[in-house]
Amino acid sequence: MSFDHETFLSPFTWRYGSPEMRAIWSLAHQRRLWRRIWVALADAQRAAGLVSQAQVDDLRAHAADIDIERAQAIEKDIRHDLMAEVKTFAGQCPIGGGIIHLGATSMDVQDNADALRLRDALDLLLPRLDRLIGRLAEQIETWADAPTMGFTHLQPAEPTTTGYRLAQTGQDLLDDRRALRRCRAELKGKGFKGATGTSASYTQLLEGTGQTAADLEAHVMGALGLDAHDCATQVAPRKQEYALLSALAGLGQTLYKFAFDLRLLQAPTIGEWAEPFGEKQVGSSAMPFKRNPIDAENVDSLARHLAALPRVAWDNAAHTLLERTLDDSANRRTVLAEACLIADEILRRGHKLVDGLRIDADASARLMATYGPFAATERLLMEAVKRGGDRQQLHEVIRAHALAAWAALNSGAENPLVERLVGDDVFRKLMPSDAIRECLDARDYVGDAPVRARRMALRMRSTLHETTETTNPQTEGETR
Repeated sequence: MSFDHETFLSPFTWRYGSPEMRAIWSLAHQRRLWRRIWVALADAQRAAGLVSQAQVDDLRAHAADIDIERAQAIEKDIRHDLMAEVKTFAGQCPIGGGIIHLGATSMDVQDNADALRLRDALDLLLPRLDRLIGRLAEQIETWADAPTMGFTHLQPAEPTTTGYRLAQTGQDLLDDRRALRRCRAELKGKGFKGATGTSASYTQLLEGTGQTAADLEAHVMGALGLDAHDCATQVAPRKQEYALLSALAGLGQTLYKFAFDLRLLQAPTIGEWAEPFGEKQVGSSAMPFKRNPIDAENVDSLARHLAALPRVAWDNAAHTLLERTLDDSANRRTVLAEACLIADEILRRGHKLVDGLRIDADASARLMATYGPFAATERLLMEAVKRGGDRQQLHEVIRAHALAAWAALNSGAENPLVERLVGDDVFRKLMPSDAIRECLDARDYVGDAPVRARRMALRMRSTLHETTETTNPQTEGETR
């Protein structure tokens, strides 16, 4: 079977995801894992006296000799991919071929292999997430004091700082990291429990050997470096995959919001943020002047798809009726891989966005000059009341001037609010002009946002450092 561009190919085959992640979810890697599991199973059976060392050595010698073309030719006739691989492997092993898959059911192999692939995928994703968090911490510190207009309901509100805005993303990424590391630490395989999870076949095989089915399972899983679920049916509990895909979707949610905010702030009406744009990059086939935020849009597009995948995993877990059904098999061939490939791609693009993020300080200043005085009227009101003014009267004066100033802005004029309030007799009786202007300068009306931003950056750095010192995601939770 061969593929070219005359037939449908998934975008994940070549466009999205790294070569490393695509290799993890490749058919070749899957078959190598299956064979690794069969060798480990045979070795455990050798230890129990059920098979010979020569048979195990024969399997091990041919474990890397995958022949997908041969396996697919067999599958075409028998319509069972795992048994097709068994037959292919057995045909390569004249001594050990007859004991491959002894006592096992298909999911003893497939589910443990999928757990290993998920583990490999997380070991690829987690360091990339750490690099993103580290780079974002640098950006937070750089922009911790930089004032900018905050927006609520997509309307100008009170000022914040660019660093504090970025710190919200940093905080969410730490939550995502914790969730994914927990999934990594608690990841388990089915183990070796047979057709309905009772280990009946292994119990029969081991009768008289002095070993139990649990002993055999521990031997094999130890060789794979993977813990086993205490209980399973024919399949591993699908709840684990739901939890993992939900954690990946949570990461997608964080990056979706960051990318969407960037898209809003890159709009020319604001023009404050922008994603990097290559010298030869084309923004539009029709409009040569366009500088579209294509990486941010790509993150949002893929994350939207990722958000839908936990629902499939939820159904797979909920519909594992009795000891199993097969109605999860087809979708699991794509849903697990796509979730990992999407997370991989949006992390790569997210790092590109954070690393190359362009902040236009002049645009921030224009926003502050245009909308800042409205937000600062709260400070003026409180200061004027402290100087003896009537709060209700002052509120009404500010309201009238603010409405007039909004009308002027909407007609294309500069914001006249400061001059209108400086010239108002009610305020002039309470405060000198320079004090009124000082109150209406909103650039320092950001509370403790700079402090909180720096504190978050420090927390992000400390978390990365502490985790590096105490745990390694590539070994955390494994049984060796």
